Amino acid sequence: MSEPHPFLSQDFLIRWSRLSAAAVEADIALALRNAAAAVEAVAAQPAAPTFANTVLALADATRELGLTWAKVEHLASVLNTPEFREVHNKVLPEVTAFLTGVTLNPRLWAALKTFAATPAAAALVGVERRLLDETLADFAEGGADLPEDGRKRLETLNAELARLAQKYTENVLDATNAWEKIVTDKALLAGLPESALAAAAESAKAKGRDGAWRFTLHAPSLLPVLQYAENDALRRECWEASARVGAVGEWDNSALVWQILALRHEKARLLGKENFADFATSRRMVKSGANALRFVEDLYRRVKKHFDRETSELEFFKKEKTVATDNAISGGADNGGGRLAPWELAYWAERQRREKLGFDSEALRPYLPIGGVIDGMFAIFGKLFGIRVVGRDTIFADAQTGATSLLRSDAASRSDALPVEVWHPEVKYYEVFDGGTHLGSFYTDWHPRETKRGGAWMNFLNTGGPRPDGARAPHLGLICGNFTPGVGGAEPHLTHDEALTIFHEFGHLLHHILSEVPFEALSGVRVAWDFVELPSQLLENWCWQKESLAIFARHRETGLPPPEDLLKKLAADAVYRAATATFRQLALGKLDLELHIRHEELKGRDLDDIWNNFLADYQVPLAAPTPSMARRFTHIFGDATGYAAGYYSYKWAEVLEADVFTRFLRDGILNESAGRELREKIFAKGNSEPPEKLFRDFMGRDPDPNALLVREGLAD
Repeated sequence: MSEPHPFLSQDFLIRWSRLSAAAVEADIALALRNAAAAVEAVAAQPAAPTFANTVLALADATRELGLTWAKVEHLASVLNTPEFREVHNKVLPEVTAFLTGVTLNPRLWAALKTFAATPAAAALVGVERRLLDETLADFAEGGADLPEDGRKRLETLNAELARLAQKYTENVLDATNAWEKIVTDKALLAGLPESALAAAAESAKAKGRDGAWRFTLHAPSLLPVLQYAENDALRRECWEASARVGAVGEWDNSALVWQILALRHEKARLLGKENFADFATSRRMVKSGANALRFVEDLYRRVKKHFDRETSELEFFKKEKTVATDNAISGGADNGGGRLAPWELAYWAERQRREKLGFDSEALRPYLPIGGVIDGMFAIFGKLFGIRVVGRDTIFADAQTGATSLLRSDAASRSDALPVEVWHPEVKYYEVFDGGTHLGSFYTDWHPRETKRGGAWMNFLNTGGPRPDGARAPHLGLICGNFTPGVGGAEPHLTHDEALTIFHEFGHLLHHILSEVPFEALSGVRVAWDFVELPSQLLENWCWQKESLAIFARHRETGLPPPEDLLKKLAADAVYRAATATFRQLALGKLDLELHIRHEELKGRDLDDIWNNFLADYQVPLAAPTPSMARRFTHIFGDATGYAAGYYSYKWAEVLEADVFTRFLRDGILNESAGRELREKIFAKGNSEPPEKLFRDFMGRDPDPNALLVREGLAD
């Protein structure tokens, strides 16, 4: 007998095969009715308002809806079939309207303010005080003080922003999937690593083109072409296709960008802010859009001379090599030099890396089988944080055929418990323990599919932690990526960048799993947006250190760690073209901020002109203009808010984590005392205290803004 409302199930272990597109509409409708009734009960509470019957009751009122919607949103990200997309888009406006309406409910707001004015509220301390303050701030930020016509307009704005952001994301996904390059002449693929050739051959075979090579715009397929292919025409074709994502035809996001920006600007002004950047940053560490822009511009000034030097060096390197080649052909004519074309940049940077450092980006791949990387990562942070991560067997139930597959966990530490259902046969499941305490569980989903969005991300499905009765509920989360798949059933081997990404997302995951905050609204990653990347970027540091590399980087044939000479080259690679990498992030951060701060001035202006001229000083000067990132910048436009006016936070948090890691460089990168303190004072705390205090509690001082530049070799 089928479950009547599978998305509403409160079971910790999710039965993914029952979560069909056909069930979404009815289940969301029921969850919305239940939430509306619970919210109304809080608003109509006849008793005097207390912490329990207002603040806590309100948090509980929307919990079921939150759990239900998290499953729907997740499946829209990893199994975006036409059927699921249609029903997701149908219910999205209803969910958005309801969530907007909670903070716009005048009776709820009155109850909260009434309680906030009581002696009982004034006596609150610690995490309870924090929850009250953050709840009041959420309501104020959500428009609770607006007049009726303003509340109605805000509801409309939020619904439209959700719709447009979803359409923007779908356009990027569809444009990415629509393009492929089939190559039948292997000579055109000279320079590509064997790993890339094998993956391309496997991709072609899967599409019925055995004996050919297929390339797509998914990162594991595209990046090796841009980085290694000697054929300039092939690189150009692939780069131009990538640059057109979200920019042409039925998937053109140009108009959507300006519509989203206009609605965000109107929303900010409606809520009393000068612009959306001020609205988005007002409760973050940076406090204002102007401060965020100053942060970006200050880093620009401090790194600019290093960036100019790197640019000149690469241009000279290309000229030198091109002239040498041309001279051999033409007898001395100088045909090289000048600015690089956009499709040449990654290729010549890689050639320069190999010659200058003697280091090939592929050199570490044999040492990085994905299973070994993950098991080693678990071992490193198991030691540091006092936890144990174990794999559990999984089962995939195909909802269409009814067939089931039992998949044995290949984790170094494996549980004998019954298998756990997953949404795709490649998905794996893990449990995290501290002694005998089950802290939480998580899924991993690492490889590209046409129904899965690009990039890498972490998300939560259930928030546990301490309960009022003294019990502790486990957390449930997930981490996803789009990494190079294995060929012919062989285990995938990662690039160093892909290993960095796994460590990064595991940092987010541990921020969720290790949370000891008793209130869901303050738990885990629900922190200031420019603090949320600290745990994730911090964990990347262990991918560069000899002692930690010896744990997770082992050669697939010999089982030995990387030799000393390769480690020295990797250390040099850590700062290779660091200024250029920094400028890339700064350019994206400045684009984001300028579009939101100077909306009135820039609106309607050609997006490519803004990217190539207005932001020219932040970019590598190239021989040809490039299409604006704004049309495929899903971090900024793929969500109603997301990283909007917040992309600067990657660099902001990088300043913090570079400083935090100096403690491990001083005390030992596997120092258990420092690791336990990091867990206790940052990872476990969520948003229970201000981020500035959490940093000071761990470091004993305010951040040193120079720590990042020192690490990157960019300090004066």
